[in-house]
Amino acid sequence: MKTRKLGNSRLEVSALGFGCMGLSFPNAPAKNENIKLLRSAYENGITFFDTAQAYGDNEELVGEALAPFRREVVIATKFGFKEGKTMLGMDSRPENIRSAAEESLKRLKTDYIDLFYQHRFDPNVPIEDVAGTVKDLMKEGKVKHFGLCEANAETIRKAHAVLPVAALQSEYSMFYREPENEIISTLEALGIGFVPFSPLGKGFLTGTINANTEFDKTDGRSMSPRFNQENREANQALVDLVVSIAKDKNATPAQIALGWLLAQKPFIVPIPGTSKLHRLQENIGGINISLSDDELNKINSVLATIKIIGDRYPAQLQTKIGK
Repeated sequence: MKTRKLGNSRLEVSALGFGCMGLSFPNAPAKNENIKLLRSAYENGITFFDTAQAYGDNEELVGEALAPFRREVVIATKFGFKEGKTMLGMDSRPENIRSAAEESLKRLKTDYIDLFYQHRFDPNVPIEDVAGTVKDLMKEGKVKHFGLCEANAETIRKAHAVLPVAALQSEYSMFYREPENEIISTLEALGIGFVPFSPLGKGFLTGTINANTEFDKTDGRSMSPRFNQENREANQALVDLVVSIAKDKNATPAQIALGWLLAQKPFIVPIPGTSKLHRLQENIGGINISLSDDELNKINSVLATIKIIGDRYPAQLQTKIGK
């Protein structure tokens, strides 16, 4: 497995991480199957695992699965919601950050957190206070590195001035390219790593979703404007592009989507999630996709002509989770 460093930090991880959130979704596989999958990810070279206080029982699952090789892996988790529940809104007061850290340490069965993200920006707490609190936790040895999620450029700079930010986690893929406007250049200038979540566009870039796909009511995509039937049909041109490239490269659409992300910058480490071993192995194959500058330019020129229709989140949910 190839490795990458998250910006100027000394945090070195596998070039592809594992987003664990989906393993705690409704209808997820049984616990023993999830543990087996996470251990298979490690056996296949993945050393970077992402979880959060807000993902139900996910931290317990990750802690138990990775316990046999804890010192060989990097575990990222997150704080910043009241009682760890997204629907209760943000809470990054110093006392909540501290209690969240202690609770995460217990659930993860570890004595340190490798990467501690603020899950969403809290407008009621100065980011300098957030960074200062995490800095204290680092001095105590409970946290190794500091991260932010979905923060804007101004917030990133303010936090970084107090405590070096190792990584920013935000959505980024061919299906959502907003970070290209300002975020990526900011991260590059400051020496901060970038960890894209939903690198496969929540499954849209795998080529397995079309206008006729029906989502279960428990599937978050059923509430996303981007995934309503009309918008899926409107955005099909993007899927057609990825599928055509995959055929030319003798790869799968998912591998092309991941290869494209990895080719953007050397400090980018995507964290696709899956509950299936064969998908895990397929995703890992994306690391070996080689795209020349000419190929990238051709792909990006076509991407520039495709307008993606539909917001990521419904309006009522957007106000609960920040950006």
